[in-house]
Amino acid sequence: MTDDNQDEAVFGRPDGVTGSFAHSGAPADRRQPVLAAPDPVLSEAFGRPPGESQTLQRDPYARPTDDEPETPDDPWRDPDASASLTSPAIAETADAPVTGPGPKLGIRELLNGRRVHWWALATIGMVALLVGVAGGLVGRWTAEVATPLNSNSVKLNTDDSADDGEGATNVTKVADAMRRAVVTIEVRTSAGGSTGSGFVLDKNGYIVTNNHVVSMASSDKNAKIEAVFADRSRVPARLVGRDPKTDLAVIKVDDVQNLMVSRLGDSSKVAIGSNVVAFGAPLGLARTVTTGIVSAVDRPVPLRPDAESDTDAVINAIQTDAAINPGNSGGPLVDSEARVIGVNTAARTASGGSIGLGFAIPINEAIPVVRSLIEHGKVVHPVIGVSAATVRNDRVFGAQVKDVANGSAAQRAGLREGDVVTGFDGRAIEGADELTVAVRTSKIDESVKFTYWREGRTFDGSITPVSD
Repeated sequence: MTDDNQDEAVFGRPDGVTGSFAHSGAPADRRQPVLAAPDPVLSEAFGRPPGESQTLQRDPYARPTDDEPETPDDPWRDPDASASLTSPAIAETADAPVTGPGPKLGIRELLNGRRVHWWALATIGMVALLVGVAGGLVGRWTAEVATPLNSNSVKLNTDDSADDGEGATNVTKVADAMRRAVVTIEVRTSAGGSTGSGFVLDKNGYIVTNNHVVSMASSDKNAKIEAVFADRSRVPARLVGRDPKTDLAVIKVDDVQNLMVSRLGDSSKVAIGSNVVAFGAPLGLARTVTTGIVSAVDRPVPLRPDAESDTDAVINAIQTDAAINPGNSGGPLVDSEARVIGVNTAARTASGGSIGLGFAIPINEAIPVVRSLIEHGKVVHPVIGVSAATVRNDRVFGAQVKDVANGSAAQRAGLREGDVVTGFDGRAIEGADELTVAVRTSKIDESVKFTYWREGRTFDGSITPVSD
């Protein structure tokens, strides 16, 4: 058969077919293409498994049948799986059965399991005994050679020779010279009590103190006042007089023998930096002394009334850094010669304790008041008839007049409301407190010079204080 005939036999229409292909069977005498058997290796690799009649590809839209095995839950791969307990990582072992007590162990069992002979144990014991004896002998020898910590033969070196006073400090000498003249004053009333200090002024028993120490007793007829001396003896005292405007008072004790009288100094000669000693009973601690220096003079310090005192004063104080606390009030401030130069009166602090700002009334200003209280039981003060307030601005410093009393010394001197007093009796005035001190320390019916500022100009004038 030629090639054309072979191609026609393979690719031509079957016999009897003239149109499109259609299966109508082939005549027996015509040859049909025959497919060769597949290779066994390829058939095993890519053929259907035994007993499988379907195609290998699963229908993507087919639903699983009930006979398909369910995939077991895997909490590590399923994010929606709930927490659950599984088997422990370490298997638990059952407790060993309880058994009865075993045989008791002896020394031989403890020492290498019965392999130590008795004679070896005896040897070890003898060695331990010898070591103990040797240690005791060494310890005994060491104890005898080393210095002991305790002894009953120690002698303390003391000096019993008489003290001639050469080693005493000046403060010691001042304290010794003044202590018997200082008293602690205790006031007891139906409403309470107070404690202060004072010092003996003369042998008749007059004692100087502060008004705020004894003011509670002035309004209570059943009040008790006692003076406690350096020897701790207690003596009843009576109130002679008091002055709230200067915060000074005098009490008196009777029938006290051998009173030590204070020596009075001159406060006008006190210099800043001078050594001073303050006496009193701070915080109720009687017979106390503190030391310091004079840190300022002529310091105006206002004292206002409170629940326990009617004192309303401005004192022209000596300022000191000697500690002054409640209870020091009324005690003496003494110079290095044991002379009284002031009356301890006040302390300025933000915490309630001493911070080095104590104030004392100069003795030169206290003596006239005390003398008037002893002689008359009261005190009169110089006044000029004005009320003032402190003013400080770019134009003037001073005490600005707020009111002038009709017919007063100030009105006669030509002062008017709004004037600013800048000087009085040779003292610079920078505030109302300083004007109060300057007027109070002046003398009644004696003319003094003063300066004042009015509408930008300064004027000089004279004024004569009168009695209040």
